[in-house]
Amino acid sequence: MLATWRRYAGRHPRLVEAGFLLLVYAATSNQYNEGGPGRWPGLLLATAACLSLLGRRSHPVAVVAITTVCAAISASIGHLISPLLLLPVIVALYELTLRTPQKTAHAYGTAVIALIVLTALLSDDNNQPWGLKTVSPAFWIMLPVVQGSAVRARRAYLEAVHTRAEHAERTREEEARHRVAEERIRIARELHDVVAHHMALANAQAATAAHLARTRPEQAQTILAELGTTTSSALRELQATVGLLRQSDDAEDPLEPSPGLGRLPELASAFGAAGLTVLITVDGETRPLSPGVDLTAFRIAQEALTNVAKHAGASTARVELAYTVDRLTLTVSDDGGTVPRAPAPSGGFGLIGMQERAQSAGGRLQAGHRPEGGFAVTAQLPIHA
Repeated sequence: MLATWRRYAGRHPRLVEAGFLLLVYAATSNQYNEGGPGRWPGLLLATAACLSLLGRRSHPVAVVAITTVCAAISASIGHLISPLLLLPVIVALYELTLRTPQKTAHAYGTAVIALIVLTALLSDDNNQPWGLKTVSPAFWIMLPVVQGSAVRARRAYLEAVHTRAEHAERTREEEARHRVAEERIRIARELHDVVAHHMALANAQAATAAHLARTRPEQAQTILAELGTTTSSALRELQATVGLLRQSDDAEDPLEPSPGLGRLPELASAFGAAGLTVLITVDGETRPLSPGVDLTAFRIAQEALTNVAKHAGASTARVELAYTVDRLTLTVSDDGGTVPRAPAPSGGFGLIGMQERAQSAGGRLQAGHRPEGGFAVTAQLPIHA
């Protein structure tokens, strides 16, 4: 029933407003029809007070003043200050409280009480009890101020809740977009590392096999066999990386475990088949790494060795692992060789990718030319990210 009434009021606001004001006028004017002094002046006062309520939303202060003066005049001519007679004042004060600051509403409420109570006390035209002249008007006049303040506070609370909900929704959307962008960067970095490493390794193995095809056919066949292993490994890692993009309902085999430093000997063997000797040394007690750090360290070593194979004429590279209590220092270096190669025409993302990987794991990376010749990449990573 209440919901139906609210829908009707929303569709016919002017009709509801007119009915409400007619009810207020009927209740107020009835106080003058019950007898007492000044019946017709009282009806005129009731009419003026109720008509002024039409402007209570646009001019709440003026309406409070008009209704208060009408009630005060009624008290001065001897009418009982009842709640129904004060009804126009109550409606005007309620609207004033909703539309003005709280201090203003309290100030006007106090002023209205003072005026009406003082007028009723000074009037000699009635013998009303002292309580009906003071306590009762004060209570009914302050009631709309208190109720209006409560309604206003609730509206402010609901508006704040709505604002926070909108802010939280925007924040969730921005966070989701940020995470999607981060995931794209991570997958792009994985694809770059996998493709760049295996393509460079396959290219070196193919070039070496072609060079030895006539003079050392047996060794060329061995290198070609290694080339097949390299391409198969590339396909497996590409499948694992691209598999991250699958939907959850894809019925595929589970992905391979992420590579780690445990595959460094396999990586060194693959580069050895391409003509680059990789020496691995370990300083300190080997400690288990968290999966993210283990993958980061392997990818940095893989990318650094790939850069040696692509951009340097070195025949030997070194991978040094130094463990401390809470940190791993990974260094990949070469001596530069005797015939440096020109940089790859499309290079530029390898070092950036390694730096991003190190930072994402909570570490840092430095890369540059060595004073004694060659190039070195050094990554300092936490044991546990």
